[in-house]
Amino acid sequence: MQITETKSEGLSREFTVLLSATEIAEKVDHKMQEIQRTAQLPGFRPGKVPVGVLKKRYGQAVLGEVLEKAIGDSSQQALTEKGIRPAMQPEIEVKQFEDGKDLEYTIAVETLPEIAVSDMGKIKLERLVPEAEEKDVEQALDNLAKAHQTSEPIKGKRKSKSGDVVAIDFVGSVDGEEFPGGKADDYPLELGSGSFIPGFEDQLIGVNAGDEIEVKVTFPADYGAENLAGKDAVFAVTVKEIRETTPAAIDDELAKKVGMENLGQLKQAISEEQGREYVSLARSRVKRLLLDQLFEAHDFELPQKMVDNEFNTIWAQYEEQKKNASEEEAAEADEKPEDEQKAEFREIAERRVQLGLLLAEVGRQNNIQVAQDDVNRAIMEEARNYPGQEEMVLNFFRENPQALENVTAPLYEEKVVDFILELADVTEKKVPLAKFIETLEKDNEEEEKKEKKAKPAKKAAPKKKPAAKKKAAAKKDDDATSDGDA
Repeated sequence: MQITETKSEGLSREFTVLLSATEIAEKVDHKMQEIQRTAQLPGFRPGKVPVGVLKKRYGQAVLGEVLEKAIGDSSQQALTEKGIRPAMQPEIEVKQFEDGKDLEYTIAVETLPEIAVSDMGKIKLERLVPEAEEKDVEQALDNLAKAHQTSEPIKGKRKSKSGDVVAIDFVGSVDGEEFPGGKADDYPLELGSGSFIPGFEDQLIGVNAGDEIEVKVTFPADYGAENLAGKDAVFAVTVKEIRETTPAAIDDELAKKVGMENLGQLKQAISEEQGREYVSLARSRVKRLLLDQLFEAHDFELPQKMVDNEFNTIWAQYEEQKKNASEEEAAEADEKPEDEQKAEFREIAERRVQLGLLLAEVGRQNNIQVAQDDVNRAIMEEARNYPGQEEMVLNFFRENPQALENVTAPLYEEKVVDFILELADVTEKKVPLAKFIETLEKDNEEEEKKEKKAKPAKKAAPKKKPAAKKKAAAKKDDDATSDGDA
């Protein structure tokens, strides 16, 4: 085998590979001998069919199989000998071949860039730790007390008010005709709960037990039943009883009703639970800050085909979203010229590829692996989203390597991020829950402002990042890395 390098520009490499006719003939003969051992043809004993007969019968099919394997093996060998780490699947083109003659083909490939990973210990980050305030806990206790409230018939005679529970019979009709599901007897309705159609409960405030009234409402335009959506309806309502509600006392008895020993333990559990609800958001925030710093601290040439593929994926998603968007959203999207929008999306693609390659290199250098148990757990979680079809989902992942990669890649990325966070200088800052939420909202507002100010970057030399990319493109996507890059 002869390997000749014909192009070396940036990350692009091209090679010409020559396999001699003798090499091809040897491979064909070897394959024919394999076939001969098990071949069965009329007039010949099993395993005794002459190779010449087999060549006449199977020669072209065997030659095609041999060529395919020879090109695959030799191309991999050529890349290994030249020390090439392909960024993507190489492009192979057969230039010359005739039966009995040499095989010549070309390999075009983009290599992975050399990445100088910075000192992760110099990264400084602040991790916000949200903590529930006393008022948040008290509000949760009030809600819990209301959930365990009791009700008793009102004493004396008075009109209904918000917070009361009224027992009603009702029959609904549209255009004078009753509709399915619009009738009930002795229905307990808490006034002010918002559980009925807008306007329904308001018309039952200020009534007496025994009153018979007509409640006129309009079903929302997005109501679940299409035959009622947007329609005017009349409900004939009989108020049978008015009950006054009393929230449960906030004490040890309430705590015991929800499985706690006492009120103090209940408060502690509520505080911890409220904090846990925001743990993933706190994690996402510190990860985004980390990726921002990694993006700023590293600069290397990107394989353009990887960028092109990522851009095409982003653009396809954008086009699909426009199809399903409202007229107002679609009009807003069309305000920006297409070439400007594409320029911004290309910056996003560049960021994703850059961070994906960087995280992959950190993982490679530190031998970071995803445990099979973690992969199995992720697949099982996905399968649970399809009740009754779990086995079908599991088989899908077993039979589709790309689908399995789509599960493994995010797990790998999170492991690498965790590894970097262990090395980085991360300080934790406890903040009230309200302050934490306010910080997240402020972050989002700042990102939106930067997006609006961002201008499309001009074409730059491979080693130089456009300023707009540094300041704005990264904010388009918090996760930042493409599927499978890391």
